This record gives sequence, structure tokens and C-alpha cells, in this order.
Amino acid sequence: MFNHHLFNQAILSPKFTDEAIYWTNKLFNELEVYWKDLFLKEEIIKENKNKLDFAAWFHHYTNDMTIKLLTGERSYSMAAYFDTLLEKKSDHPPAIVEDSVKFVQAIHKHLMGYYIFFIISPFLRRYVPFFKNKADGILQNLKFINQKLDSIIKRRRQEIKDVPLNKPLPHDMLTSMIIKNTLRDGNYFETGEANRSMTDTEIRVNLLDGILNGTYKSANLLSLIVYYVAHNPDVKKKMLEEIDSIFQGDKTRPITKDDFYSLSYCEAIVKEVSRIFPIMHSFTRSFDEPCEIAGYQWPANTLFIFNIKALHNDSDYWEEPEKFNPDRWLVEGFEPNKNSFMMFGGGLRSCPGRKLAMIELICLMALLFRKYEINLVDMNSPIKTTSDGILVSCDELLVEVKPRN
Repeated sequence: MFNHHLFNQAILSPKFTDEAIYWTNKLFNELEVYWKDLFLKEEIIKENKNKLDFAAWFHHYTNDMTIKLLTGERSYSMAAYFDTLLEKKSDHPPAIVEDSVKFVQAIHKHLMGYYIFFIISPFLRRYVPFFKNKADGILQNLKFINQKLDSIIKRRRQEIKDVPLNKPLPHDMLTSMIIKNTLRDGNYFETGEANRSMTDTEIRVNLLDGILNGTYKSANLLSLIVYYVAHNPDVKKKMLEEIDSIFQGDKTRPITKDDFYSLSYCEAIVKEVSRIFPIMHSFTRSFDEPCEIAGYQWPANTLFIFNIKALHNDSDYWEEPEKFNPDRWLVEGFEPNKNSFMMFGGGLRSCPGRKLAMIELICLMALLFRKYEINLVDMNSPIKTTSDGILVSCDELLVEVKPRN
């Protein structure tokens, strides 16, 4: 809880909100540079070659976004993807692009493989060659990730040490965690365990957790948003009306914090997509003391697994639960029943990255739809997703993109 508390403090700060909106704009501008070369030239649109895998692009976008905001160091996942699609290469030096690719691939491998330690018994992982090789590969991969993160932490500690006390520091998550409860912390006072500074190991664990959760969940949810908006023309019309009322035809100015707080219908869409198609299947809870649930007595420390989709589609909590209806979130005084909506989990351990996720999703919706017409290549094709039993992943979402009239 100590780590979780400090992570929450840093990521929910106003300065971090400003930083998140700044990098949402900056990285979206970079994305547009790649799209202009690949999909948006007039001759490409005329030849009907303006089709792209939306899910792939935004997995790379959120990689770059999350790693930058958490570590303060640039990642070049979008540039690397662009380099695979066109003979012309990005402007970034090949060495740093390649370094980003290795790190992002390691993160992806860890995300796809760590579940083996939950579902495969220790005996099989230690003594059966197939499972042992899998487990050893994941552990070796994790060692590489840890070494990479440790080197980033070490560099940042030195950078902070070199900056005079009266000079400002960056607002990324790593810097906030390093200076928390030290003399560099504006709210510092020295007393007790709750106010000690974080160790490198604690910082590294928080960085890895933030990168894993912040990258893939946001990209998957954004793909689902595009899919549901495309299938609900009335929703799309209302969304565009809200976006146009805020930007007044200006398709290039950066999105601001005031814009973010004004996009209430876009926020309702994000919540409704999360309700009707949650990207997390389940989460767990346990109780410190014996309890009674559903008429049964359960001993202390019993682990319960909650079915999130069942909660989100329970007619006891939701009116017409099968209907995609963002307007339900805009009814005056509406609040979902306690524990009936688990977009970010719940309780003391609710997702600390919830504000960052909402900033990223809502701002990207506005940046995308104010300027581009985005249509599904095949309206009759169901969205292509897979699941590891916990997390839903959008494997592909083919769209046609062109400038919006």
C-alpha cells in the first residue's frame, strides 16, 4: 500500500495532467507525420490504399506515450513500426529506434508470458522441459527488463543530483517517485515509515507495473471505441457535434486541459464501451476475516474471482444492459451502484493510472475525429480479439482513414 499510495500521489497531480496532455499532442503530431507519408496523400486515397491497422498503430503510440510519461525517456515504437512499412525511414537515429524495439518487445513478451507462473504448477515449471524452458525464457527476459529499468533509474538519480535545489525538475513519474519524501519534495517532512523515500527496487516494480498496464489496456480500449462509434451512427453524430462545438473548425491547435474537461460526451462513450466490452475479464478480492456471501460462510483469506462482464451486464444494476447507450452516463445525478462498474477495479487498490488513461483516450478521440474520417474496412466483420483469460487484446482493426470535410 505504501508504493500504491506514492504512485497515486504522483500520477494524480495537476503537473502530471499537464505533462500527459502535452505529450498526447506531441506524439499525435508525430503519428500524423507517419500517416501522411503512408495513407493520407491524395494519390494514395484515390487508389484506395488508405487502409491501416488501427490497433497496431495505437499499441505503438501508447508504448511511446506510457514510457515517456513514466520514465521521462523517449521510446520510438511508432518510428520503428513506420520503418517496417516504408522504404523511407523515420528521422530518428537507427540505434535508438532499435534500442526501443528491444525494450518494447521484451515488455510484450513478459505481458504475454508471465501468466505461466499463475496457471502452471512449480513442479512442472522446474522439472518438465517444455514448461521449464518457457519459464526460464520469461525469467531471462524479465532480467533484461529489470536491467534496463535499473539503468534508467540510475541515470535519473544522477541527473536530479546535478540539478540545483532551486531549479525545476521534469514532471515524469520516475522523477516524482525518486524525490518523494526527500529534500527535493515540496511537501517533505521527516517522520515515520509512511514518509520514507522509495528504494530503487520499489521504483522499478512500479515503473514496470505502470508500463504493462498503461500501454496495452489503453490501446485495446481505443480500438474498441472506434469499433463501437462506427457501428452507432447516432453516437458518432453526437460525438462530432461536441468536438466541433469545442474546436470550432480548428483542426490543428493543441488540445488543452479545458478541452479535456469539456468533452463530457466523449467521456461517456469511453465509460460505455468499458461497460459493454470490458478489457479485463476478472479481478480478485480476499477478506481478512470470515464472511458470509450468497448465504455461505467463507473462511478468512478466501480468494474470490469477480466476473466483470457479468457485473456490467446485470439487469439489477443497469437499464437495458445489452444496449450501447453513452447517454446513460449523462443523466443528471446518475451514479452506478457500488461495485457494479469496474472499469478501473475498485476500493483502495483501484488502478492508479485511471486519470492518465482517461486523458489519453478522451484527448485522442478529439484529435482523431475532429480531423479525420475513420471507417471500418468491413462493417460486417466482428472485432478481432483474443484473451489470455484475464486481459482482452484487440489483434487487428482495419480502418480506412482520410481527411474529414
